[in-house]
Amino acid sequence: SALRLLYVQEDVAETIKTMLYGAMDELVIGNPWEYNTDVGPVINQGAHTEIVDYIKMARGEGRILKQLEAPNEGTFAPPTVLCVNGVEDLTKEVFGPVMHIATYKVSEIDRVIDAVNASGYGLTFGMHSRIDDRVEQVTSKLKVGNIYINRNQIGAIVGSQPFGGEGLSGTGPKAGGPSYVKRFAQPQNRSIETTQTAIADITTIRTALTRAPRPSHKPLNHLVLPGPTGESNVLSTYGRGVFLCLGPTLKAALSQAKIVRENGCSAVIVAAGATGEGAVDGSLDPAQLGQLLGIDAVVSWALETELRAMRQILATRTGALVPLINDADFADRCHLERHVCVDTTAAGGNASLLAQAS
Repeated sequence: SALRLLYVQEDVAETIKTMLYGAMDELVIGNPWEYNTDVGPVINQGAHTEIVDYIKMARGEGRILKQLEAPNEGTFAPPTVLCVNGVEDLTKEVFGPVMHIATYKVSEIDRVIDAVNASGYGLTFGMHSRIDDRVEQVTSKLKVGNIYINRNQIGAIVGSQPFGGEGLSGTGPKAGGPSYVKRFAQPQNRSIETTQTAIADITTIRTALTRAPRPSHKPLNHLVLPGPTGESNVLSTYGRGVFLCLGPTLKAALSQAKIVRENGCSAVIVAAGATGEGAVDGSLDPAQLGQLLGIDAVVSWALETELRAMRQILATRTGALVPLINDADFADRCHLERHVCVDTTAAGGNASLLAQAS
């Protein structure tokens, strides 16, 4: 979770940059076997070339704010700070000692949150502020797996800070969290044999998906986790989003939709005989899964041959992974986990500790 992009409120930008550049000047670049080394080489020549070329492009655009010298021998990439307008300027990950800085006006903070969410990535987010309302404003809207307030954003501890992202940065429950081990167990699957029915109209399915309500920003529940004194750790559960319930029978699809809705998500049913809001009459051709947007998960209790065809199509999609769920009881699969870790001492004291002392 090394910092990739630093957003700084423009009122304090120059002060923060001065502190950052001073810290950079203290870095020791060299042999990673030496205890005093801060920055070692990148993994191979290919990575080195990609990082150096990226920095050269930024130099040509006049975006280098600070750069250190790096050894000529070996695959050392020079630690570099670049300026950008925002997260929308970052079109790819750069796995090296390169950090980006963007500034914003205090009135633009909602725009910053929207831009971060729109990137599709949601591994780790750190924030420094002593204004509780501002912290709540940001954390309540972010689609990010791990959020750290007034502390560093590395070193997640099993049982205190379950680790795992969201969207393009996540694939399942958080490592070190209460739901993690269960996902390594073989679930009880269901398979229902049925006769082939007419294929549903893809335009009708798209319309149903467009009209399906998106999950609320409000959590389904909170779990307070243990941690060191002066630190708050809260794991919250949210609805994953829109589920495509494929039966394959209408009875099965209705059962799937009931589980989905009971766990904070929206359901779109595609099954023969389906009627009403969020329902499409007919069966789904696996090939249609590659042409549908707005799906967060697919549920089907079909036979394995059909499930295999669905998996193959889902694997060709761009963007976040869309799971195909075949579990008989998949309530846990309807949830997203987000964790917020707060250094409570940074806001002027640890209220819980003071209460104990009194």
